[in-house]
Amino acid sequence: MQIKDVVLAPGNGAFFYDDQAAIRGGATLDSLIYLGEPITPGFTSIRVPASSLSIGLSLTDGTVVWGDMMGVQYSGAGGRDPLFETAQISDLTSRVMVPRLLDVDASLYLDACAKVFEPFEHQRLPMAVEYGVSQALLRAAAHLERMTMAEIICAEFDLPLPKCRVPIYCQSGDAREINVDKMILKAVDVLPHGLINSRQKFGVDGQTFMGFVKWVATRTREIGRPGYHPVLHFDVYGWIGQEIGLEPQRIADFICKVADTVPDFTLNVECPADFGSTQAQIENYAKIVSILDNRGSSARIVVDERCNTLEDIRLFAEAKATHLVQIKTPDVGSIADTARAVLLCKANKVGAYVGGSCTETDLSAQASVHVSVATQADMMLAKPGMGVDEAFSIVGNEQNRLLAMLNRRRAQAENVG
Repeated sequence: MQIKDVVLAPGNGAFFYDDQAAIRGGATLDSLIYLGEPITPGFTSIRVPASSLSIGLSLTDGTVVWGDMMGVQYSGAGGRDPLFETAQISDLTSRVMVPRLLDVDASLYLDACAKVFEPFEHQRLPMAVEYGVSQALLRAAAHLERMTMAEIICAEFDLPLPKCRVPIYCQSGDAREINVDKMILKAVDVLPHGLINSRQKFGVDGQTFMGFVKWVATRTREIGRPGYHPVLHFDVYGWIGQEIGLEPQRIADFICKVADTVPDFTLNVECPADFGSTQAQIENYAKIVSILDNRGSSARIVVDERCNTLEDIRLFAEAKATHLVQIKTPDVGSIADTARAVLLCKANKVGAYVGGSCTETDLSAQASVHVSVATQADMMLAKPGMGVDEAFSIVGNEQNRLLAMLNRRRAQAENVG
């Protein structure tokens, strides 16, 4: 038994937990604070500082390896787990997870995950618990086997050691203009998200949004280095459907209209509409995807809302109800399920984007990089936070270090051979 003790430490997430229902209902943004009363259960105000809980596994050689638990920015929305409460999660972890962790072989990653994530009182454990504990177990296996976390994933899922970098995608938050400039100057692969999460930002008939899309394309040409040609990715938080109606044909028409304004770019539109349930989302997104494909549009639909768990992802991928799935890591639960989700998307010829949330931490972001690179996802989110610089350096540098290690490993193997 390699785990001899478990340590818990409360911490901070990198941004805030926000009440999406209140924001969609028209809450006014006053600098960083939303004015008005919260709607979603658990929220005492519309914007709450993100909290986290670190779990440390003390191994028999004295090493302590860590993972971080947290919720996503829009907790409690679209079928997600409720707002993350550190005290509740800490209590559950101490009572349920610690005895299980002390009873597994930490060198067997998937086997350990399967044992510690058994249902409790006939219910699945909170996704945040699975997420943080699975990170710690992945680090434990990597330490015990003297490998990188990516190599553990490759070994467990019978994958070849990766050689290629995964494109990095940055999100701007509300500081759109300055953060777009940062992304362009740093030659980010996919940008800018834009946080189009209110009627004010979307505009009447989407005019404000369309103007922003055109501005991003123009700005890219103005200040980007020669040959720089990013993918443009905008998250509209369902506002196309809210503003112009929930008719797939009209939504597809609007998306084509936006794509036509930036013909030289690939356009990703995340969460064009929220149809109220996973099944309705699948049926209507499939129609939108079909319309766009039949027209030969360069626009791609990205699913986020109503696609949370591995099972949800399977349903969307098999129904071809999206071009690209955001695998929102804290919502998926175990980071082993993030790996499964990428492979499932690839098997169904659907794009896999390892996302997550601005509320995450440096540790969860680094673990996500290893899973993304090991499974060769189509892109991965620069996280945590909304500042661009920090997230891009955390994720980018971790990827570069990992690829350098893997290249060294390959060279050593060749020399031995």
